[in-house]
Amino acid sequence: MDLAYLWFFIVGILFVGYFVLDGFDFGVGMSLPFLGKNDVSRRQVINTIGPIWDLNETWVIVAGACLFAAFPEWYATLFSGFYLPLLLILLALILRGVSFEYRHQREGLAWKRGFDRMIVIGSAVPAFLWGVAVGNIVQGVPIDADKEFTGSLLTLLNPYGLWVGVTTLLLFFLHGVYFVGLKTDGQVKEDAHALARRAAIPTVIFAAGTVVWTVAIAMGREAPLLWAVIACGVIAALTLLSSAVANLRSRDGWAFALGAATIVFAVLTLWLALFPYVMPSTTDPAYSLTIENASSTDYTLTIMSWAALVFLPLVLAYQGWTYWVFRKRVMRTTIEKAAAVTH
Repeated sequence: MDLAYLWFFIVGILFVGYFVLDGFDFGVGMSLPFLGKNDVSRRQVINTIGPIWDLNETWVIVAGACLFAAFPEWYATLFSGFYLPLLLILLALILRGVSFEYRHQREGLAWKRGFDRMIVIGSAVPAFLWGVAVGNIVQGVPIDADKEFTGSLLTLLNPYGLWVGVTTLLLFFLHGVYFVGLKTDGQVKEDAHALARRAAIPTVIFAAGTVVWTVAIAMGREAPLLWAVIACGVIAALTLLSSAVANLRSRDGWAFALGAATIVFAVLTLWLALFPYVMPSTTDPAYSLTIENASSTDYTLTIMSWAALVFLPLVLAYQGWTYWVFRKRVMRTTIEKAAAVTH
């Protein structure tokens, strides 16, 4: 396989990893108003991702760096054309990170509530805007002969982009609620089960619409991997429904695993629908960025391939070890004892 095509799939896998891992972080943050009925329960919800949220977030840095090195033309067009939404995502991530670190620095209710709101906003904004960005990449945007984006922010706020944005927001929300159910006990766990049951219905509706719409787009451009797009879309639908059934039966581990699988196959559906383009042009198909005309030289891709072969297993091993260390449930009694000692 040509190295440029190989790196198209590697970058896709890195974004899959980011959306699965930071996706449940976003979901946990968005669930805070629904599951955090008092300060103890809010701390219980937040502590489920306290040791790992920053590690999960590094995946987007790695994915962005690989995108820059492997496909500089794609990176340049994407980050200049999507500058405002990507800036909003960055600001939201900063807001969320600061909130996690500063929330516990004072005991005042107003202080904590303010940072709780910022956690919710800092989780919901990226969850929605990532979907809008990916949806527009798949659908295509106006690009001229100089490979420059010629649209505006309103161009990106089109029906398909917004629909995919709502879909990712709902998928991440449900994924995060599953994680809270897996990692907590007591009332928060019961509330997470009930919340997941309510959230499953709109999530299934929007996810099904995204799959059908994406397949239609792929068929319209005669995507060479159309069979894979359809297969991944069907698998995503089945795993989403199965996760809802697992939640009904209080099988938390299965619900979370199937929710993660749903996001994996949902992102693959979008990524494979894009192939062999990286940014289709709606101005003129001849202006589209493809894997071949947007990639780096073979020499650069060869060096990157060897580096990935050495370092990627180390990164995965470290992340796996971190999850193993923090695998225990966040118990309500533990938080109550810690609060009693503090006071």
